[in-house]
Amino acid sequence: MAVLQIVVLNFRTPEMTLDCVETALRETEGLDAGITIVENGSGDGSYARIRAEGLARGWLDGRRVALIDSGWNGGFGAGNNVGIRAGMPDGRQADLVYLLNSDAFPRPGAIARLIDHLDSHPEAGIACSRLRGSDDLPHETAFRFPSAGGEFENAAQTGPITRLLKNKVVALPQPDRTLPVDWSAGASMMIRTEVLDRIGLFDETFFLYFEETDLCRRAAQAGWQTHYVWDSVVTHIGSASTGMKTWAKVPDYWYDSRQHYFQKHHGRAGALMATLASVAGNGLWRLRCLIQRRDHGTPPGHYGQMLRRAFGKRHDPKGST
Repeated sequence: MAVLQIVVLNFRTPEMTLDCVETALRETEGLDAGITIVENGSGDGSYARIRAEGLARGWLDGRRVALIDSGWNGGFGAGNNVGIRAGMPDGRQADLVYLLNSDAFPRPGAIARLIDHLDSHPEAGIACSRLRGSDDLPHETAFRFPSAGGEFENAAQTGPITRLLKNKVVALPQPDRTLPVDWSAGASMMIRTEVLDRIGLFDETFFLYFEETDLCRRAAQAGWQTHYVWDSVVTHIGSASTGMKTWAKVPDYWYDSRQHYFQKHHGRAGALMATLASVAGNGLWRLRCLIQRRDHGTPPGHYGQMLRRAFGKRHDPKGST
């Protein structure tokens, strides 16, 4: 039986984290599994709240559940790396690492199906679940790797261009079966420890966004596939920690992560090309909106932020929000 380590990252969602862990414990009964909760520098009393409740429920017995304080908020990848490096609560090293967002709740059999899938598909190094919202609507979680063509298509928002560049569209059509994908969301992601030993953990340059894209790309470069496992279903609230749904503007770290991803995998020239492709696509979209007399909806300063980074100017962290 494979040894499974579940890593749950908490950032200002203590009650949701407790519910998530409760669900994960129920779903791993009969499995050789342990859970590592990483409190990722919330600064809101989350650690004390989770610890008190974990002790009251008898979790923190050194066998099933461990609680770790990362000491600072280094982002999604850095926080998960803290948990992965810690290993199982009882000190063993796992065969499989399962990353589970604090706002993600595996439905019956979801975790076991990921384990079974990796066991029967040696070509897969990473397996991800099918995510559905609390309203049971599907979330987009199956993707192609970003490219200049994909950036142009996404910014243009025009049917003929989408049809012309259909093989570059980042978001795949909603799958109706299990299949290989370039990358999937990290809210419910199971990874062979062998893969992490070979390619390394998350790149901590990414504070948030693009880190799982990068991880799946490095796995692909090393010869492992990422699989979208259709019959592993997880309810995902989404944006509970990041507040993305209520963003007034796109945060600086998104722009930094995007630039780092393209520059890392396509070089500085390739990153510039991707940004210029996005600018050109947005120009077509704005022209269409002008003709149709409607708002283009592009956030103010969005492309200025992208261009500054493409030409080598990162934001000043002291002035970031």
